[in-house]
Amino acid sequence: MSVEAVCRICRREGMKLYLKGTRCETEKCAFERRSYAPGQHGQKRKKDTEYGLQLREKQKVKRIYGVLEKQFRRYFSIASRKKGVTGETLLQLLEQRLDNTIYRMGFAESRRQARQVVRHGMVLVNGKKVDIPSYSLKSGDKVGVLESFKENVAVKRSLETLQKRGVPAWLEVDTTSLSGIFKKVPSKDEIALPVQEQLIVELYSK
Repeated sequence: MSVEAVCRICRREGMKLYLKGTRCETEKCAFERRSYAPGQHGQKRKKDTEYGLQLREKQKVKRIYGVLEKQFRRYFSIASRKKGVTGETLLQLLEQRLDNTIYRMGFAESRRQARQVVRHGMVLVNGKKVDIPSYSLKSGDKVGVLESFKENVAVKRSLETLQKRGVPAWLEVDTTSLSGIFKKVPSKDEIALPVQEQLIVELYSK
C-alpha cells in the first residue's frame, strides 16, 4: 500500500492512526495538511447515522491494530464469551497480540512493520522463536529480538522516538538488549485509545 493510500485511511477516520510510524510525527504527515476526509466532498462530510458511527468505530479499531474482518469478528466472539465488559476485553485481546507488543516496545516503527518483523522470524518469546503476529502474550512473558536484527536501521529509528511515544505501564523494556516483559493485561484506562468500544458492541449486538 502506498504512503498516500495509508494517509487516506487516517483522513477517512478523522484522526492519526500512526500507520506509517515515525513519519506520522513529521511535517510529511498528510493528515496535518489535510485532516478532512478524502474525495471530492471530503470537506462537506454528512453527519453519520447511528449505524454509520458504529461502523466507523469498528473500522477505526481494525485499522489501528491492522486486523482483517474475519480476525476481528473472532476477537469479538472471544471477548463476548469472557467475563467482564466486552468492549474492554476486546481491546485487551488486541493489545496482547505479539505484533502490537513489538510496536509498543519500540522495536518497530508501526504495527504493520512489527508484523513483518514477527513473520520474518526475528522475535523470541520466552527464548523461543515465534513467527505468528497474532500470538497472544500472557502476563510474565519475555519478548526480545534476534541479535542479528539489533543493528536494523528501522529499529534504531523507532527507538529514537520511543521516549516521545512512551512505554505503556503494562510493559517493561530494556532498549540496550532489545527485550522486554509483558507484565500484565492492561486496563481500558491504561490503553487510552481515542475509541468508543461500546459502539462496536452495539454494532455486533444487532
